[in-house]
Amino acid sequence: MNPEAQSIVELCAYAGGGIAMGLGAIGAAIGEGYTASQANIAVSRNADDSGTIFKNMLVGQAVAESSSIFALVIAILLLFLDIGTASMLKAAALLGAGLCMGLGAIGSGIGSGFPGGQTCFGISRQPEAAPTLTTNMLIGSAVCQTPAIFAMVVALMLMFMDFGQAALNPTWAALIGAGLSTGLAAIGSGYGGGKAAGASCAGVARNPKTVGNVTTTMLVGQAVSQTPSIFGLLISFILIFKTFPETAALAPSMALLAAGLCTGFGGIGPGIGNGLVAEGAVKWVARNHRAAGDLMRIMLVGQAVSQSTAIYAMVVSLVLIFVL
Repeated sequence: MNPEAQSIVELCAYAGGGIAMGLGAIGAAIGEGYTASQANIAVSRNADDSGTIFKNMLVGQAVAESSSIFALVIAILLLFLDIGTASMLKAAALLGAGLCMGLGAIGSGIGSGFPGGQTCFGISRQPEAAPTLTTNMLIGSAVCQTPAIFAMVVALMLMFMDFGQAALNPTWAALIGAGLSTGLAAIGSGYGGGKAAGASCAGVARNPKTVGNVTTTMLVGQAVSQTPSIFGLLISFILIFKTFPETAALAPSMALLAAGLCTGFGGIGPGIGNGLVAEGAVKWVARNHRAAGDLMRIMLVGQAVSQSTAIYAMVVSLVLIFVL
């Protein structure tokens, strides 16, 4: 085993582990803090139901914590992984894995805090609707974790797949780009999905009889909000599985790295934007459920337009991978 390659692989593994957990702690802490802040407001509004509010706060915080637990798992694996045969490609893959999981946990952690906080506040307004609110919160929060799960899947692939037969240049850039594509794109989708879920919990608290329409609109809105993270996942898969011819030129490597950055950054805004559209629709379905059909239609059209920029980013990434 090459001692120099071994040292570089260990360096990237340790750096990736630190990045995964460091960035992964950001979103969950913010989401949990928001849930707790709303729980305090709720208790001050209705102290008689402080026990129920407290329990739901802990449940909401536990779900928001999930994304940081994913990051912790990846970090521990990177720190104690049996590297096997050391190579520069292995080093790039491990660094990409850490970036992917760390970035991918941010949006899901923050997003999961919104339904948790709105559920606590909603219980102070409608104590009898607590079971319904808890169920709605768990569904919405679970969907918010999907982008973080995408990031964990890509991170595990980068860590455990064998890239030994691939050319070092430009494959190293493709592996880091793969981590950045899914990791960055997950930020917007996780946050946007949380905005829709938070509005759903607030809406159910306002009018529990509309729970069916509100939940349906929430799930459709969240599904569209997840699309940018799916685009990021698609580009990651292409960068991981496509075979690239060996070259000494720097441009092909930069093209592949840019492809990951393009779809990654390009997915943040659309994910958040789609969530804001869904938040507005869900909020008003609870207030006027008779207009649920019209609100759903306007939501989908609005999200489609907001989504277009993520599609542009994906197209540019595909050009960078297959044309340039």
